Amino acid sequence: MSGVSKTPQPIRPYGDRRDDGRIQLSFTLPVPASDKAREAARRYVEKLGLSNPVIATMQPAGRDFSFFVVYGATSVVIDFADIEVPEIKAPTWSVKEINTLIKERLKRRLVVVGACTGSDAHTVGIDAILNMKGYAGDKGLEAYPWIDAHNLGAQVDNAVLISKSRELSADAILVSQIITQRDVHIENSRQLVDLMRRQGLRDTLLLLGGPRIDNKLARELGFDAGFGPGTRPSQVAAYVLQELLRRRGEPVPSSLSPIPSLDGGH
Repeated sequence: MSGVSKTPQPIRPYGDRRDDGRIQLSFTLPVPASDKAREAARRYVEKLGLSNPVIATMQPAGRDFSFFVVYGATSVVIDFADIEVPEIKAPTWSVKEINTLIKERLKRRLVVVGACTGSDAHTVGIDAILNMKGYAGDKGLEAYPWIDAHNLGAQVDNAVLISKSRELSADAILVSQIITQRDVHIENSRQLVDLMRRQGLRDTLLLLGGPRIDNKLARELGFDAGFGPGTRPSQVAAYVLQELLRRRGEPVPSSLSPIPSLDGGH
């Protein structure tokens, strides 16, 4: 918060010992693997500002390319206390609690529509949240008796997603963006938000998810929230229900906790 003094918390990467600044880089150079290529990799890492670089791995990566894993040390320090990230706060409700709250508070099924939009053909993320099987032992929204979940699949045009959401009177729209080359996910997401605004549908709860998505980026693009790797279906369901209750002016039961982004998710 502004005006509040913070205790500095300087940090550097941890390798063999605390604050040694040791980090690992991996990259590909457009030259065949050789002693000369190894030296090129070492010099390149030095130009990045890393000291004492060690080439741990050099492997051929197809014709005329070589792949490297390099260790080095950095003197760069950041102040962890100076970082502010908008966190998603959601209740830690069980599946049973979520269904009971929907039944008692909304008194109807909660309608969710999800899709991989644009040219994105990777459904692993949206399937993990919506399909009955779910993710990491957490059942997907299709398994919730009081949630009407519609998975439109991959390569869904933004206009089609909006039309289907209007047809179903969706409470929330879930968009998954896996492909991020040339920032195609950003352009496509912005187009969806613009379309919804022009059609007067921006009051619908709009969520964005994917391996390169976080809450900060999603909100900058005009979404209500963003979910990154490791997000579980119950976290999404709890967040959606919480926001619907807030918009109706109803009290939200306690047990709020931040939703972290984890490595290796969907």
